[in-house]
Amino acid sequence: MINTNLLLSLGACYRKVEAGDYIFREGNHCNFYHQVEEGKIKLVNIDDSGKEFLQDIAESGDCIGEIPLFNSGRYVVSAVAITESIVLRLSKDRFEQLLKEDHELNVMFFKAMADRLQFKMQILKEISSHDPEHCVSSLLQYLVASKKCYCDKCLLVKLTRQQIADMTGLRVETVIRTIRAMQEKGYVAIEKGKVYFNNMRPIINDRCMSS
Repeated sequence: MINTNLLLSLGACYRKVEAGDYIFREGNHCNFYHQVEEGKIKLVNIDDSGKEFLQDIAESGDCIGEIPLFNSGRYVVSAVAITESIVLRLSKDRFEQLLKEDHELNVMFFKAMADRLQFKMQILKEISSHDPEHCVSSLLQYLVASKKCYCDKCLLVKLTRQQIADMTGLRVETVIRTIRAMQEKGYVAIEKGKVYFNNMRPIINDRCMSS
């Protein structure tokens, strides 16, 4: 999101993490702006039993855990590396100064935050109001719109059934049945156990008409 060289010039530092390492934990104070340079990071809530609810998956170029930077609050999610990753972090004070000095970056940053919040509100609506196919299709629509967690060349969905379940609050068995039903309707294709976008246009149009 923010040019790497610009962040480095302001004193940002690289941090290498292994798969399973925490970048920050839910409930901790936020003192840094974090941006993923390489790898994949999952943003999760973990209950007392150890069950995870997957909020999002961040990839190269994504920022993570930025909301507490603006209200001096605490992290509402934990950030955990899915793969070996490199994260760039900048102190909160330097980050605030950067936004004050760069109006264009400020606008771009808040637009990205608004897009994420809109998606979260949409997913919550689907979980509470619609059937599993609506919920899964909303998530896939988000992937298309944000161009993340899928390959734009082969159209592979880079989320496992379990990750889709963790992001939607559905049981993994429900996700498996739902994806099979979407395959039968021609919305997705399944090859060797992997899910590919096939023809999402009808399902996206249906959602736009019903929203």
